[in-house]
Amino acid sequence: MRLRNVKNKEEIMNQSPYLIRDGISYKGKWKDLFDNDHPIYIEIGMGKGQFIIENALRYPDINFIGIEKYDSVIAKGLQKIPDNLSNLRMVRADALTIQDIFDHEIDHIYLNFSDPWPKKRHHLRRLSSRVFLEKYNSIFRGEKTIEMRTDNLDLFLYSLLSFDEAGYIFLELSFDYHKNGRPPITTEYEDRFSSKGMPIYYIKCQKR
Repeated sequence: MRLRNVKNKEEIMNQSPYLIRDGISYKGKWKDLFDNDHPIYIEIGMGKGQFIIENALRYPDINFIGIEKYDSVIAKGLQKIPDNLSNLRMVRADALTIQDIFDHEIDHIYLNFSDPWPKKRHHLRRLSSRVFLEKYNSIFRGEKTIEMRTDNLDLFLYSLLSFDEAGYIFLELSFDYHKNGRPPITTEYEDRFSSKGMPIYYIKCQKR
């Protein structure tokens, strides 16, 4: 999908107190940034931020970090954040560098509507591949919990196998997550796909 450029994105990013451009400099220090010992949940590939912002509003005793690599997308997310939301930050970074940003500090990972990388030769670029699961091992601080939502069945089936091979236990699993009603917090993509009657695939898994 073509990304729409935000003309004043640099100004938005420079003026926002919620943006972290150099996440690497905070490695091992995220508790100090938030000034508390609350759990830290991250969303890798947060898009325009609807999901992560709503979570931060509803759960003030959890710290949330949204990670996004595209400036125009993260600028749109920054514009949505209300004032004085102290438990939220957004990081401008590529997921490939995730192990350079966190050091056994993360309690929960959200993977929402990630790029499916459909070509076989690109499968290790998927955020649920063994390459990324190995990276996540170095950023989790206790029980490893991952929640994933996608509209792509091939990616979902691939992820189930990948999680299982890595030793994750499935806590929740659905091939039609919205069948019994819309979940309380959704993403922009989720709203779009579900409005068209497309099934949303969901997994919550954990590795101790």
